[in-house]
Amino acid sequence: MTRTIARWILAAGLGAIGVLHFVQTRGFRVVVPDWATRMSGLDKETIVVASGAVEIGLAAGLVALPRERARIGWATALFFAAVLPGNVHQWRTGRSTPGLDTDRRRFGRLFLQPLLMAWAVWATSAEGRSQGRR
Repeated sequence: MTRTIARWILAAGLGAIGVLHFVQTRGFRVVVPDWATRMSGLDKETIVVASGAVEIGLAAGLVALPRERARIGWATALFFAAVLPGNVHQWRTGRSTPGLDTDRRRFGRLFLQPLLMAWAVWATSAEGRSQGRR
C-alpha cells in the first residue's frame, strides 16, 4: 500500500510539473543549457514542451499501465537522470525559477534528483513476493 501511495504522489507530481511546462515555458527555458539546443537541434522552448510531454506521459503510464509499472518506473528514473544536467546548469548560472530562487535552493535541488530516481524505482517495484507482476 505504501508503494501505491508513493506511486500516485509521484504521478501527480510529474503530471503537475508536466502541465506547468506548457503553461510557463519561459520559466523553464532558463534551465535548458545552450549545449542541449546545439546537440538536439531544437530550441529551448521545444525542449521544455517536449520534457513536459514526457512527464505527463510518464505520469499517465504510472497510473494507467500496471503491467508496465516497473518499466515505467525505470524510464522515470532515467528521465530524472536526463534532466539533471539542466539542474546543474541552473545552479551554475544562478538562474531562478519559482521555488529555486537562491543558490542554496538550486544546489539543494541537485541532491533531490537521485532521491527522485530512487523513489521512481522503489514506488514501481512489487510490494513483496506474493504480488508478483501486476
